[in-house]
Amino acid sequence: MSKKSGYLTIFSWNVNGIRAVQNKGFMDWFSSHGGDIICLQETKAQPDQLIDSVKNIDGYKSFWFSAQKKGYSGVALYTNIDPKNIRNGFGNDSFDNEGRVIFAEYEKFVLANVYFPNGGRGPERVKYKLDFYDQLFFYLEKNYRDRKGIIVTGDFNTAHKEIDLARPKENVKTSGFLPEEREWIDRIINLGYSDVFRKFNTEPGQYSYWDQITRSRERNIGWRIDYFMVSDDIASKVKDARIHPEVMGSDHCPVSIKIDIK
Repeated sequence: MSKKSGYLTIFSWNVNGIRAVQNKGFMDWFSSHGGDIICLQETKAQPDQLIDSVKNIDGYKSFWFSAQKKGYSGVALYTNIDPKNIRNGFGNDSFDNEGRVIFAEYEKFVLANVYFPNGGRGPERVKYKLDFYDQLFFYLEKNYRDRKGIIVTGDFNTAHKEIDLARPKENVKTSGFLPEEREWIDRIINLGYSDVFRKFNTEPGQYSYWDQITRSRERNIGWRIDYFMVSDDIASKVKDARIHPEVMGSDHCPVSIKIDIK
């Protein structure tokens, strides 16, 4: 924790495979980023498949929640502040079997590190994705809303508005920008959450994901689908929110916030 400033820095990054990114500069980035909590998504590994230097980084505790299916999904959290409680999943096997959410409860807030489902495999998967949104936010509202602030971060797999992707008109029928998916982001905001990045940056061309096959990163033909959604009761405590496109190694880049925890 940045005790001198009173700020806490939280990063979120879909690494598209922790074992792949560890050979693409991940450890160098980790040693230099200065974060207090680091949330990873799409780790694609069981903890026993990882080398010790990735699982046990000096100064941090790490927590892992893997999918039952090897090489698929999964989330991880590193923290240099001891959480009061860690919970993997929210008690629904159809979602928890895919290793999609870690809840880390701290004194003044709860952090949900989430890898939201991708709806790109057809209507059934879009429904699964929307059902996941429903169950996750029901769980958060029921268990934490009256007790402390809520921070939800991760790969939401949905771009909210036209400004959040380079080619909105070409993607209106593509999962990730379907009307029903975008409406769910509206519902999250109407529940009392803020997309805090847009408090600090209202410019177009700010993306966190680029398709690797088409080499779209070189042309910045991307999507902003990685978010920090912060409950309105603590959203004013967020003093900075950024996207870090200079960080390579994945088809996503990290996003971060700085929050006043005094």
